[in-house]
Amino acid sequence: MSAKPSFLKRMFLLLWNTVNTIRKLIINFIFFGILAIICVALLSSGDEIIVEDQSALVLNLSGSIVDQKHYVDPFEAALTQGQENDPNGEILLSDVLYSINNATEDKRINTIVLDLANLQSAGISKMTAIGDALTQFKAANKSVIAMANGYDQNQYFLASFADKIYLNNKGMVSLDGLSRYRLYYKAALEKLKITTHVFRVGTFKSAVEPFIRDDMSQADKEASKVLLSDIWQSYSTIVASNRQISPDQLVLSTDAYLEQLEQADGDSAQMAVNMKWVDELVTADAFRLAMMERVGSDKEGKTFRQISFNDYLSVTAPLPKFVESDSVAVIVAKGNILNGSQPAGQIGGESTSELLMKARFDPVVKAVVLRVDSPGGSAFASEQIRQEVLALKAAGKPVVVSMGSLAASGGYWISASADYIVATPTTLTGSIGIFGMFATFEQALTHIGVTSDGVATSDWAGLSPARELSPQVAAVIQRHIERGYHEFISLVAQERHMTLEQVDNIAQGRVWTGKRALTLGLVDELGDMDVALSKAAELANMDKYDVKLIEQELSAEQKLMQEIFNATASYMPSSFSHNTVVEKMVKQWASVYEEFSKFDDPNNAYLYCEGCSY
Repeated sequence: MSAKPSFLKRMFLLLWNTVNTIRKLIINFIFFGILAIICVALLSSGDEIIVEDQSALVLNLSGSIVDQKHYVDPFEAALTQGQENDPNGEILLSDVLYSINNATEDKRINTIVLDLANLQSAGISKMTAIGDALTQFKAANKSVIAMANGYDQNQYFLASFADKIYLNNKGMVSLDGLSRYRLYYKAALEKLKITTHVFRVGTFKSAVEPFIRDDMSQADKEASKVLLSDIWQSYSTIVASNRQISPDQLVLSTDAYLEQLEQADGDSAQMAVNMKWVDELVTADAFRLAMMERVGSDKEGKTFRQISFNDYLSVTAPLPKFVESDSVAVIVAKGNILNGSQPAGQIGGESTSELLMKARFDPVVKAVVLRVDSPGGSAFASEQIRQEVLALKAAGKPVVVSMGSLAASGGYWISASADYIVATPTTLTGSIGIFGMFATFEQALTHIGVTSDGVATSDWAGLSPARELSPQVAAVIQRHIERGYHEFISLVAQERHMTLEQVDNIAQGRVWTGKRALTLGLVDELGDMDVALSKAAELANMDKYDVKLIEQELSAEQKLMQEIFNATASYMPSSFSHNTVVEKMVKQWASVYEEFSKFDDPNNAYLYCEGCSY
């Protein structure tokens, strides 16, 4: 006689059948989406994008502005859609600058409209580069207009470059200044009986502090205050100059804010006008009418004559060159430095080294600009990349580093041996220090009645997260970390023509802005990519040159899948792709994985700057 399935088994079968049904529905949905695309393509050729004369270029920048996009799995891309106004998307800084610079010379474009509602993050360095391009656009006797329902601090920085800033009459401008707060886990780890073993060199190497303290150390507070002050000074000076107001008019004390709010009868929008943060309050429809009067109406007469950022980029993108000439190669090193081969948006010890090697053996590449935007990571992977920089130099190809928003710790290690280092005034750099960290759980296991015992032929053979770390082994690990720090400051001393004492005084894990790094001798010049490219060409004795981007190439299968999913994405309902349980779960687990993936060094030694983002 066969036994009936148990309750748990029946529940499992029900759950599996439900999941399997959903899986099939998703696959079928995507399949029929592909068929729909094919049918649409066969039935119509689509509307051609045309840039009309006297048009406004709408820079609707949504998501994060980055030096390099993360490679996204096609299925995940389908979930997030990647549409123009996706606030979770990524926009290449180079694409934004290209569009603005092209519009400066384009006689069909007379106005740029900044639509920053969905701009999430960028970094002052990147926004300053965009602001400089907008300034050049205005110098061509063209106008920049900003409009929003409200401006946060990042959005307002870019808006300040506009000739005129509009604000919704029910909106507000939020200017708060800068802060740095972290969560500390020492007490929690003690309650959980987890033993954290930390090995570090550097008074200011604070990446491990959350695991060994319950508050911020005085050294970290001191360094953070100086750093935040420097960055805010750059922010407030630029914005105040753009708006022709005093820097101290941007962030008010609570008493002064309340006083200004009272003068505006409690109206935040009117207060923004009174403070000269914005120029005019309008409704959305009033702005539409004002822009129609400025640039004219579109064909349907419903709104002003315009073209969006993505559409303009698609119709003005340069055609590929079939005959290559002497070039300066650009290689982007963005993200955490990890071991092995990593996708775009992360730095792999092997994958980034392969890109540098490709430049070395490319006959048309005469010099290389390494664009670094990284807080560091694995010490081993960092050294792998630096060795390829040395190989490029040995091959007679100059290497110039262009530091983006941050090039700290491991990010500085891979930069140190370059022929020339260019940083922006607000680049976060330095953090010359090293640490190692891991946890053991012997106390937690003992607390629940689990113990570890046995025999081994040496102290090393018995190492385990389930066993207590002996003081002798800890001493050996600390010695390795001390040796790593000595190698770091020795490397910097050699490459920057300084003494060990000079480097040690500015090292100890401390983070500096690019402006201070210049005075300390850690970088050679302040500027952005254009300065780095010019310097690389100069070092390679080139009067004329092309710029060649060397990046990871997708396989034929990856390209096909991306094209298919990109095509079907627009047919997926927003309820499927945004704010779904699936999306939230994927993002949560992705963030957890990203945090843990930082720590993969084979020797447990890390050149990493925690909290290097403001």
